[in-house]
Amino acid sequence: MTLTAFAINCTLTPSPAESSCERLIAETLTELERHGVTGEQIRAVDFNIKPGVTSDEGEGDDWPQLRQRILDADIFILGSPVWLGHHSSVCQRVLERLDAFLDETDDQGRLVSYGCVAGVVAVGNEDGAHHIIAELFQGLNDVGFTIPANASTYWVGEAMQSTDFKDLKQTPEVVQTATAGLARNCVHLATLLKQAPYPKQDN
Repeated sequence: MTLTAFAINCTLTPSPAESSCERLIAETLTELERHGVTGEQIRAVDFNIKPGVTSDEGEGDDWPQLRQRILDADIFILGSPVWLGHHSSVCQRVLERLDAFLDETDDQGRLVSYGCVAGVVAVGNEDGAHHIIAELFQGLNDVGFTIPANASTYWVGEAMQSTDFKDLKQTPEVVQTATAGLARNCVHLATLLKQAPYPKQDN
């Protein structure tokens, strides 16, 4: 069974500049690949994601194509840097657009995202990763994604220091372990959902 993954990096930095969040998402996709999953990563800031809470905010809005890529994937990875202890404003924009899923169902009455599992990546130089992961998990679950056990990986550097994750010569072993667990559990649950989708949702 072939699975696919789609990752949105919510860094504030446009391509092609380096991004710590991009590095950890890339490592996550590499771990997924070890389980036969093909995946890709994009930066939200490279697209025109208009403000709003619908799936299409009109002319020039790039969200509809990103929305479709999310729904076409079996595994959705949402990554954000830590800014002032919170996820980025770009990440909040993505969450707001995902809110439209609450009003979108398939012919079985299920939210359109019911068949997709989600994982979270957080990177920063100050504490805040647990807070971000908790908020993103709840938001993703609200709009219909399924969250596996331990489906997060993160890195935060020493407080009030200047080292970024992208500057590390080697990823710490504990981060590697968390990333491997995220990938393993996302693949496991996505496989199960392929074999046994959620039941029809009766009104």
